[in-house]
Amino acid sequence: MITAIIISLISVIAIFVAVSSYNSLINLKEQTNNSWKQIDVQLKRRHDLIPNLVEAVRGNMQFERKTLEAVLAARNKAVSVCTGAGPGNVAEIAAAEGALNAALSRFSAIFEAYPELKATGNVAQFQEELTSTENRVGFARQAYNDTATCYNVAQQQFPNILFAGLAKAAPATLWEISEHADREVPKVNLSFK
Repeated sequence: MITAIIISLISVIAIFVAVSSYNSLINLKEQTNNSWKQIDVQLKRRHDLIPNLVEAVRGNMQFERKTLEAVLAARNKAVSVCTGAGPGNVAEIAAAEGALNAALSRFSAIFEAYPELKATGNVAQFQEELTSTENRVGFARQAYNDTATCYNVAQQQFPNILFAGLAKAAPATLWEISEHADREVPKVNLSFK
């Protein structure tokens, strides 16, 4: 009789551990997917702002047509890569977004050479919106990496590792800097020469 009670107790504990591990993995998986969708929302906002900004400056930057076309081409490539993508496409999306960042950096550098554009309210507003959106994208990427790291760690911990296959848990790819230029330290020259 005591043996049956002990076996029943062990069985109940084992079932509780299994259900708890399974549910925690599913919870972290869905949190990771949600974090990814937050990046997607911010990237869409960014992609939607860029054509408006380019259109606002097009007339005043006639001589910079190649730069404007490069920004739009990079934006269109990023949109096509992001459409329907998920956490499994992080490297591909990061590369497309890196190319867009490079094109936007060239655009911003040229934008500084046109003081009349800075004085235009709508251009300044678009530039501010784009800067704000870039910050949101950065925060969303950070939140995704934090959530994905928790998910990846949980998959490797005992007893979760025993139930990872059952929960169809797969390691989430982290968002990493893919462009070499993004890793370079900015050079600052404070001399007055």
